[in-house]
Amino acid sequence: TLFFSIGLGVVTLLLLMKAASKATSGVPGRFQAAVEILVEMVADQAKGIVHSAESRKFVAPVALTVFFWIFLMNSMDFLPVDLLPRIGEMFGLHYMRVVPTADLNGTLGMSIGVLLICLYYNIKIKGFGGWVHELFTAPFGSHPLLYPINFLMQMIEFLAKTVSHGMRLFGNMYAGELVFMLIAGLFMSWVTFVPGVIFNSVWAIFHILIILLQAFIFMVLTVVYLAMAHEHH
Repeated sequence: TLFFSIGLGVVTLLLLMKAASKATSGVPGRFQAAVEILVEMVADQAKGIVHSAESRKFVAPVALTVFFWIFLMNSMDFLPVDLLPRIGEMFGLHYMRVVPTADLNGTLGMSIGVLLICLYYNIKIKGFGGWVHELFTAPFGSHPLLYPINFLMQMIEFLAKTVSHGMRLFGNMYAGELVFMLIAGLFMSWVTFVPGVIFNSVWAIFHILIILLQAFIFMVLTVVYLAMAHEHH
């Protein structure tokens, strides 16, 4: 998971750097046009959710990187399920996981990263004292008897957002990987080879929508959580 996620992260940065370095004001090529469409989509999402123009200078590039990165990691699901693991076995690498987002460790790691950025912005925007004050006075009020309840609710909110953020991506990608494996297991003989190819092709086409949708949802939730870190209660 670490190998493929870090490797695809480097590929993501290289592709975006290439697009930025070769960007022209004239008629764009296909690659530049595709990246520009993604940039405009992410910028529109960030502008509609994060009201601070200064904060959007950081939030929008983070959201773009997250979307591109998760899309590439999800796309590893299109490779034959046992292709890279079989190659890895030749070099003594067993139990290789090719799709990082189908591993709960990977998706929760990313959601925890988003949580840490949210905590940073909570402290940066509100100040450490203001953030601590919010932890004990929101959402029910500033009465001292409500301090423990408010603090508990805040901790539950942070935990629920982080866990659900990572679990949603993991659940969908893991289920998609299992369906590919199930189809492969049901159509293993030469007699059922053609139906297996047909069923896998149909599922792969449908899976393209899942891969795009899950990358988009994770990106939007990242922007939403960062926007919530800017709000004062």
